[in-house]
Amino acid sequence: MNFEFSEEQNLLREQARGFLKDNCPMSKVRAVLDGATDYDADLWRKVAEMGWTAAVVPEEYGGLGLGYLELVVIAEEIGRAVAPIPFSSSVYLATESLLLAGSTVQKEAWLPKLATGEVIGTFASAEGQGRVSPTTLTCTVTNGKLSGTKVPVMDGSIANIATVLAKSGKGPGLYLVDLNQKSVKRESVNTIDPTRGQARLTFDGADAQLLGDEGNGWALHERLLNRAAVLYAWEQVGGAEAALEQAKEYALGRFAFGRPIASYQAIKHKLANMYVKNTLAKSNCYFGAWALNTDADELALAAATARVSAIQAYYFASKENIQTHGGMGYTWEFDCQFFYRRSKVLSVLIGSEAQWQDKLVDAALAQQTSDAA
Repeated sequence: MNFEFSEEQNLLREQARGFLKDNCPMSKVRAVLDGATDYDADLWRKVAEMGWTAAVVPEEYGGLGLGYLELVVIAEEIGRAVAPIPFSSSVYLATESLLLAGSTVQKEAWLPKLATGEVIGTFASAEGQGRVSPTTLTCTVTNGKLSGTKVPVMDGSIANIATVLAKSGKGPGLYLVDLNQKSVKRESVNTIDPTRGQARLTFDGADAQLLGDEGNGWALHERLLNRAAVLYAWEQVGGAEAALEQAKEYALGRFAFGRPIASYQAIKHKLANMYVKNTLAKSNCYFGAWALNTDADELALAAATARVSAIQAYYFASKENIQTHGGMGYTWEFDCQFFYRRSKVLSVLIGSEAQWQDKLVDAALAQQTSDAA
């Protein structure tokens, strides 16, 4: 089994890295952090013009018709740049939900606009504290009208449409909702990472279109999260590798007692431990990318494995990067904070590490039973 990327995919990585180096320096991330907007609109427009938002959208719906191996390459570079754009919400979740369960009419209406970046999508499942489950959902749909509150919703303040997990008389369902209705209220929510804005969405009889079959929403929700988990894992690995590189460069250039601090054993151990965790996470991400691209039976197991290891690697790398920078790493002027902030937000977006550890155990047991049958 070949887990290597092709020459074309590696060229795409180089192109994406060069583009983001030129168009998304840390000063742009800082401008969003310090400013009043939730994202960099100019960068979003340029990313859409590059065709990244259209990567896996079929050609008949205005997309490029590429595979998920190309998309994970892009996701990794977006994570490396800590890009302040709604790429994950719109591409990993909103676009994926339509590809997974949308009708032909729904796809024709929204996929071309999502592909060009004209429309920003998001996904709303959380309802405050605690885990989301079929029995705890409070958002309800009656006769095509959605009522209830979702919080936090990534990019909810800027999104045009949302895929919403809600319950009806026949059970949980995924619903497509136009957020530009008067019956939808948005409120910004403060989080640790203002460069990836969050919102509270309140629905008061909003028009909602069912995605897929009624009552099959929870199964679709789980399939969607498995697909998104792989993409998020690649973004997290990209951020973890960038944090390691930043720590290494600082350690090589910072002198103490006449020698680079990188020559001291304590710093060497930090960098080595970051590298080990990053490498382990990336190997799991390769497994996840293969499973996603081939729609393999092992996708649930691969997604949970990639997700858990990527959460751990990114948090560890971002934390140790700050430690390597010492006291200055904690200051507002240094850029270490961006990786730490993003690692914390990405670790809970589609379920916490504990939830994905539970999914990992369940998937491993299911795989073991399947292999034994």
